Amino acid sequence: MKLIAWDFDGVLNCGFQGGFDLWQQSFEDDLGISAEVFTSYMFQSPRFAEVLTGNRDLLDLLADYVAAHDVPHSPSALLDYWLAKDARADAQVLGWLRACKIPGVIATNNETHRAEYMWTRMEYATHMQHIFASGRMRVRKPDPGFFAQIEAWSGLDPADILLIDDAEKNILAAAVRGWQVFHFTDETRHRLPEVIGVTP
Repeated sequence: MKLIAWDFDGVLNCGFQGGFDLWQQSFEDDLGISAEVFTSYMFQSPRFAEVLTGNRDLLDLLADYVAAHDVPHSPSALLDYWLAKDARADAQVLGWLRACKIPGVIATNNETHRAEYMWTRMEYATHMQHIFASGRMRVRKPDPGFFAQIEAWSGLDPADILLIDDAEKNILAAAVRGWQVFHFTDETRHRLPEVIGVTP
């Protein structure tokens, strides 16, 4: 193993718990707008798929939402709020990452603004060599093209790369390419330190 590709949401970040995005908890109290309507418009439609693959800017989608629902906040203010509230690093996993001697990259299905936020504001740039985000790459997991870009960048054989991901479809896609894989779940997380060679 010469490189570890870490998924973000569900591995490095624990903002989704019990079937609920934690950033929604105080959304209505803080902003005075419906979290349900916001979530439905932004994320539960084909519109966001275009954002995730870099075919549409998230700020443009937010601007459409603001106009459609007469929201008293600017698109940039909504973006800043969401990015900050959804930044919930898993402290235990972050500790394992810091202790790991194997080079790492982030491999995430995220658009460009959030990718930049996690890389700079959440300071993953200090722990990782690179961030592979679907919005910049124009392809998302589990598409083979996503993994191919990491292989090309690293110059490594697929068998030398480990993917840590919470989504089974991504794990299966990486395994088909010959990657090593670790399916990260509540039931398996205790085994991760041994896999990456750190003391828990």
